Amino acid sequence: MKKYLPEGHIFDTKENKLAFHSPLSLADAYTKNQLLEARATMCDSEHNLIVDLDCMKGIIPRCEGAIGIEDGSVRDIAIISRVGKPVCFVITGFDVDEQNQPIAILSRRKAQKMCMADFIAKLEIGDVISAKVTHLEPFGAFCDIGCGIPSLLPIDAISVSRISHPKDRFSPGDNIKAVVKSIENGRITLSQKELLGSWAENAQLFSQGQTVSGIIRSVEDYGVFVELMPNLAGLAEPKDGVYPSQQASVYIKSIIPEKMKVKLIIIDSFDAFYTPKPVKYFYTGNHIESWQYSPMGSGKVIESVFAV
Repeated sequence: MKKYLPEGHIFDTKENKLAFHSPLSLADAYTKNQLLEARATMCDSEHNLIVDLDCMKGIIPRCEGAIGIEDGSVRDIAIISRVGKPVCFVITGFDVDEQNQPIAILSRRKAQKMCMADFIAKLEIGDVISAKVTHLEPFGAFCDIGCGIPSLLPIDAISVSRISHPKDRFSPGDNIKAVVKSIENGRITLSQKELLGSWAENAQLFSQGQTVSGIIRSVEDYGVFVELMPNLAGLAEPKDGVYPSQQASVYIKSIIPEKMKVKLIIIDSFDAFYTPKPVKYFYTGNHIESWQYSPMGSGKVIESVFAV
């Protein structure tokens, strides 16, 4: 299976740069139907993308800007939002502009169709793939899974520890790993929590008696949930004046595997913003059939099954 990656991944590669060395090398890339990436510098009034190819100007006509633009199923924001960023394309021909200067005619839509046929159509539920976060909504993170083709990572599939918004975990441009959770009519839905470790794998990083840092995720009448890792949260005793998104230093009172509980005492809470650390992937394979979060002997079984 030929692998297609999110836009930006081949931008700085030697093979990609060589294609823009001269008109002759561009012609060779055209003959080979080579997948290329370059930076979109402008979107004109007709929503054609202008692309810098170093040795000449490239144009992606509006209808070639993305799958779905021509039939109206995709809005033009999919084109406009690419300005200043790398775009993938194949060269479909050459022409001259109004000043009689040579230009390359490009198609991002054709590159996406190649990606759909050669990569996305061959994906199976449970496959682990690379993705790039493109934008965030309250209900999830939209990700580029290849050549700008979007996929949704729902908020409840990001981690076991509950977050109020995907921005608590990601920023646009983040490169992540995710699991193919479902495939419906060619649309891919992703999950990430299965790659971030079971309860036991996360809990073994901590010991009773330690004081560690965490993030307050929710405040309830019976206690305060503090995230220690994306897939591990503990319950602290109630404390006045604390609220979600605060940083906290917490004392680990006890770790109880059979109940999947980490009991905490909040030593201090404070407002501070730290750039989220890259997540720790406990699973690094290419395909996952099933995953059990709950430890052996636990009274409650929490698992994900990907086998069809």
